[in-house]
Amino acid sequence: MATLYGYLLVFLGAGFGGALRHGVNQGTLRAFGPDRPVATILVNVLGSFALGVLAGRFAVQGHSTQTLQLFLATGLLGGFTTFSAFSLEAALLWQRGQLVGSALYVAGSVLLSIAGVFAGLSLLRPFHAA
Repeated sequence: MATLYGYLLVFLGAGFGGALRHGVNQGTLRAFGPDRPVATILVNVLGSFALGVLAGRFAVQGHSTQTLQLFLATGLLGGFTTFSAFSLEAALLWQRGQLVGSALYVAGSVLLSIAGVFAGLSLLRPFHAA
């Protein structure tokens, strides 16, 4: 769907996703303070989980609508998750001399995000087996 309508769906979804991300940023800033990059890892894990659920749902449906894929996966989740922020925060931890913290942050982000996808996919596996 390379039409203007497709771009509009992605645009709207990304706007909602970005607003959700801002809410997570504000909430974790209040809860954990400015020195811990909790928001980005939380968003990446939640976004990966949600994408796993969507991918599982689309697989169960067989021919899901491209409209939903564009709005939810590309738009909403694309606006919600930010791998670039993850990279910057890992580099900043490293530059501050927090080498172990940086390594744990990178490993935890990647492993937990992949686990989030598997967890999301597993929610719909019982429905797909039939």
